[in-house]
Amino acid sequence: MAKILIVDDSITSRKILKNILIENGHEVIGEAINGKDAVSKFKELQPDITTMDITMPVMDGLEALREIREIDKDAKVIMVTAAGQKSKMVDALKYGAAEFLTKPFEAEQIIEIINRVH
Repeated sequence: MAKILIVDDSITSRKILKNILIENGHEVIGEAINGKDAVSKFKELQPDITTMDITMPVMDGLEALREIREIDKDAKVIMVTAAGQKSKMVDALKYGAAEFLTKPFEAEQIIEIINRVH
């Protein structure tokens, strides 16, 4: 079981992801609605894994990933991307993303990635 922080500006995406994770025995310890919120919740909650949407207001997922990896170089961050974000995925790998999830979510794919990263 992993303690997970979900970061996404879409309440629907957070809810879908949260339900899948909980149904599969993981604990969702927090949710954040943008990158800035994610960085402060990461410091506060110290999750095992963070799922991070790339496109968000205030601070995007790439910037938040960079800041989180500065706080904890071993942080496990799974980037959530919409189709057609190839260049952002390359940047995310450069900044130390552990893995990628593509929307729309598929439960089996999510659990497989979470287990592999954890």
